[in-house]
Amino acid sequence: MNTPEAVAAAGPLAHPAAGVPDLVAAEDVLLFVNAAITATGQREFHSDADAQRLSLDFLHTSVRVNYRRVYAASLALDINHHNAALIVRALLETAGEASDEERRTEGRLIAARLALLPPPRVYRLFGELRRAKVNNRRTRAIMRDWLAARPDLGHDAVKYRAGLKTAARHIHLRCRQEAEPLPETGEFLFRPGRSRRYEHRLLDAWRRAHYEQGAVTELPFSVAEGFAAKHGMKREVFLKRAAPRMTRLERLRTQEQRVVGDRRPDVDLTAMPLTRLASYVLSLGFTQRAERRAELTGALRAAARRAAGAHAGSWGRVHAVLDDSFSSSGSGQKRRRPLAVALACHHLLEALAAPGAYRGLWTSGAGDALLVRPWGPTPLGARILDALEPGPGGAAPDRLVIVSDGWDNAPAGLAGEVLRVWRQRLDPGRRTAAVHVNPVYDADGFDVRRLAAGVATAGIRDAEDLPALVEIARFAEGRAGPEELYAYLDRRVARFTGEGGTA
Repeated sequence: MNTPEAVAAAGPLAHPAAGVPDLVAAEDVLLFVNAAITATGQREFHSDADAQRLSLDFLHTSVRVNYRRVYAASLALDINHHNAALIVRALLETAGEASDEERRTEGRLIAARLALLPPPRVYRLFGELRRAKVNNRRTRAIMRDWLAARPDLGHDAVKYRAGLKTAARHIHLRCRQEAEPLPETGEFLFRPGRSRRYEHRLLDAWRRAHYEQGAVTELPFSVAEGFAAKHGMKREVFLKRAAPRMTRLERLRTQEQRVVGDRRPDVDLTAMPLTRLASYVLSLGFTQRAERRAELTGALRAAARRAAGAHAGSWGRVHAVLDDSFSSSGSGQKRRRPLAVALACHHLLEALAAPGAYRGLWTSGAGDALLVRPWGPTPLGARILDALEPGPGGAAPDRLVIVSDGWDNAPAGLAGEVLRVWRQRLDPGRRTAAVHVNPVYDADGFDVRRLAAGVATAGIRDAEDLPALVEIARFAEGRAGPEELYAYLDRRVARFTGEGGTA
């Protein structure tokens, strides 16, 4: 186990463990990045929530102790919110293990990451820090700066009352009459019911909503729902009145309740992120999908073009193998999430490929992407053979992309053997770039399941991250060395904290 002093002496993001080969260290880093992108501590198809949490906790502890600088640098990557919060908490809890230089870098990374996290998750993190009695000066400063940057603490006091109250107590935040920008916040949080009227619109609406039905829809939707139930408001009437103040996600969640007969929903699907849109599409029945084919397909393609950005049309000939087997149904906590990622990747890859040069193959043999469903075994090997067939004009694909949880079972192991023989004997010059992206964390293996040693595997959370993941995958494939990996992390940290150029 490395001491903090040994870590600090190793340079910005160089491998800190003396005597351990750099290649092994780089593999450990990539393993952790895959986990931090895909794992959420929730039940998956092949493992329960307890196994997921235990595996993830072990991995976090191992990487933090042995590669603290890289562990902190992970905050600059496209990891999910769950792991970002775990990293922030672990860094603040173990501040004594870091050098002065490390603490400065970690502080910048933590501040930048907290600014991107959803407010409910940040307030939950602050509550965990209070319960863990983490109250060092750096923690208080980070919490104070985050609260100071909030656009409207009055809004937070109404919507996240318990979280803001806990944070204010933990850092001894002054909420006296002369405090800025909201002198009423402290009174609202710690002495409710004392004021007959608040100057802040939302604070006063919350006061009036206890006895005045008209004030209910002035509140944030999640708060207004409770008051609406208390006043016995009809659901349809409440949703109609609350619509102007609902967020895009809240509108989506309540959309089916508000659609009556053939009336079109008032949610702009073309403005939704690609993977979230794919999840919504899969939540609809086959009849609804078929009836709204033009609308849904157009929205998916528009979202894919936005996600592709400058990369659109630049990937040449792209063949994809997309997993829609029964395991893509996910779990009760992550319903159809793997299939949603595959559907989103299907449309994104179509946008990334040259015009007319994309071919997507579903493991079930489905020919209509809009009507896919989790069904059947996972014949990855057979589909990979089909995907490696030359396209029009006899040209081999420039890229082969496999989107699957890696549970190849029809027959088991065929996909890995196909990829091994193809890479070693048919394409040793790597004319076709191959990558396997996996949306499911394997708790037993502390990583996402891989198909073959010669094909890079990267964890994926949202399809929108695919172009960036392909860059990371080249490190896993061995086409770039450990030094390049650490240099890449340095660039990402600099860009994330606003101290450098682009990565």
